[in-house]
Amino acid sequence: MKAVSSISQIASLMADPKRSAMLWALIDGVARPAEELAAMTGLTASSVCAHLSLLSTGGLVRPETRGRKRYFRLATPEVGMAVEAMASVRIGDAPGKPVQRLPLDIPVSMRQARRCGEHLGGKLAADLYDRLVLANWLEGQEPQQRVSLEGRQQMAAIGVFIDALAPGAQRDCVICHCCEWSDQRPHLGGSLGQAFFKLFMQSGWIREHEQSRALRISAFGLQQINQIACLPTWQVG
Repeated sequence: MKAVSSISQIASLMADPKRSAMLWALIDGVARPAEELAAMTGLTASSVCAHLSLLSTGGLVRPETRGRKRYFRLATPEVGMAVEAMASVRIGDAPGKPVQRLPLDIPVSMRQARRCGEHLGGKLAADLYDRLVLANWLEGQEPQQRVSLEGRQQMAAIGVFIDALAPGAQRDCVICHCCEWSDQRPHLGGSLGQAFFKLFMQSGWIREHEQSRALRISAFGLQQINQIACLPTWQVG
């Protein structure tokens, strides 16, 4: 029953729309002062302080003292995952009716490129997935897509070796389609997504922020990533 109690306590803290807005404002992992959270959520300073006190006591946010100022961030990565999971739940009005996903205001810093588990997420990752499909590096239909022979050869040329990812009979089954809470466009997860992410990191094309899931992309890195599986203009359409 300990798990039930924990779920109940966390759910009660997240149930208040004001506290939910504050947790979402911290979803990118950046520590922010109370006044910035007030501006981002449209709440008064006194309201923000009261809710931050509850969230801190409940273990969902962690205060940090920097000089004379106090900053707040999500207490652990697991808190962020819980918030994301709640934001990803599809809501249905009644049995038999189509479910809907509520629109979310994604932090600007995380829209282009962010860490999604152990792989790349964001627009950069979604665009890459689209190009892999268009160039026939991937074959089949979701969610059973596999890397094609052409894809194997082309990926090996840039340093992603499929046989090294999943040896044996299941070596083709390396694709995991990941639709984050942030957008409806799929991007690569699983061992293939991890391999591309590792390649980008080791090449110095992207770098991680110390306290944020948002990723820094160099101009050269953006150019190189956008050239992967890029078809000549005359072949598109």
